[in-house]
Amino acid sequence: MAKMVKILLAFAAVVAIAEVAMAATYTVGAPNGAWDLQTNLSQWAESNTFHPGDTITFTYSPSQHDVLEVTQANFASCGTSSPIATHTDGNTVITLSAVGTRYFICGFSGHCSIGQKVQINVVAGSSTAPAPSSGGPTPPSTVPSTPASTSPVASPPAGNPPPNSGATSVTAGAGLLVGLAALLAF
Repeated sequence: MAKMVKILLAFAAVVAIAEVAMAATYTVGAPNGAWDLQTNLSQWAESNTFHPGDTITFTYSPSQHDVLEVTQANFASCGTSSPIATHTDGNTVITLSAVGTRYFICGFSGHCSIGQKVQINVVAGSSTAPAPSSGGPTPPSTVPSTPASTSPVASPPAGNPPPNSGATSVTAGAGLLVGLAALLAF
């Protein structure tokens, strides 16, 4: 009986670690913007997929901006009365704990109305950081049957990698998970 409890605890620990390992951290507006008046925050949010367990980080100067979590109605009207939460620390980290839509605005006068607001849609499923693509041409998959020449052959130019989405995936090695499970099981 005691061994069965240890096995169940080990399994629960592995599952908990795996969930944390799959969460992603997003910096609002990154990589080319921030929580500010110039960044197209709607476009940034639409270009990312958020899942439960992910975190979003708002980085800003507290003397110039803040972060208010608001209702859908206050998001639409830029209303600052009765926010769900108010953050003024300059480095606000929000954990997206459940599926649904969250609304954030800057409470400084006029900022929301000129676009400093973001709607975060949290969808079911696990999160991983987006896989970058090379953006360059795909090399041929077959080797030519002609003999090699003595002159050097130029490689196709490497394309510029796409900009980082602002997501950082935290991963845990399988060895760590197996080791922890073995430790707890015995």
